[in-house]
Amino acid sequence: MISFDVTGGDVTRAWIAACNALDRKDNPSHTGLHTVVRIADPTADDPGFRTELDRLRIAKRHEPIETVAGTLFPADLAARATDHASLVARYRAMYPRIKRYPGNAHGTYFGRLVAYPGAKKTDIDQIGNIIGRLRKQAGSKGPMTAAYEADLAHPADGDVPAELLVHAADRDNLYRGFPCLSHVSFQLDRDRRVHAAALYRSQYMFERAYGNYLGLGRLLAYIAAQAGLAVGTLTVMAGHAHLDGPLTAIRPLLSGTPTLAA
Repeated sequence: MISFDVTGGDVTRAWIAACNALDRKDNPSHTGLHTVVRIADPTADDPGFRTELDRLRIAKRHEPIETVAGTLFPADLAARATDHASLVARYRAMYPRIKRYPGNAHGTYFGRLVAYPGAKKTDIDQIGNIIGRLRKQAGSKGPMTAAYEADLAHPADGDVPAELLVHAADRDNLYRGFPCLSHVSFQLDRDRRVHAAALYRSQYMFERAYGNYLGLGRLLAYIAAQAGLAVGTLTVMAGHAHLDGPLTAIRPLLSGTPTLAA
């Protein structure tokens, strides 16, 4: 079994490190189990590198990286919203239409975050709950470090047969106590920085990972800003990681040095 734990200063370098960890002669399947990718600054990446990666993706008829990132956090919509409540209201109004797009039958990641289907047939704004909890705890003398959870998987999802869901977004709100992306957890450190850890059942490095890292970093930055806190690190764990795509075309990018690494 191939596994790895890599760290990158930004999204670009972290993605390159993860891909190189999978692209080894002793790993002909280019897969790994229980992999960990840590990103020191998840709000930064190399735009030139992203353009080159997008060029390869479009040639293989994949969605642009920005489209993938947008399923986790709709940055353009958030920029036009006056506050978090406005963002949630606008996204929920659009959600029925969004779910009609191919592949969105179960919804989107951001939809699960701001309109999680609760047991009482009420939609739960998990992001709003987390922002409120972070604000409250940051203003206290002894803030809780880890009490900020968000679920993406749901018991009704027919495509998560190996997922045991423990945390319930509609009832597990004590401070103690579809999708390939199952869960995102946020932590508040003593320096008033918010960190995030995301758990994926499975992750395709070429098709989804770069956009996932970008979207998660933007989501983390948004939550931190809304709570009046600073952005910390992002850690992405994958039960199964696969370096997919045109490896011959990808390898020159993996051997190059992005400008942000200078």
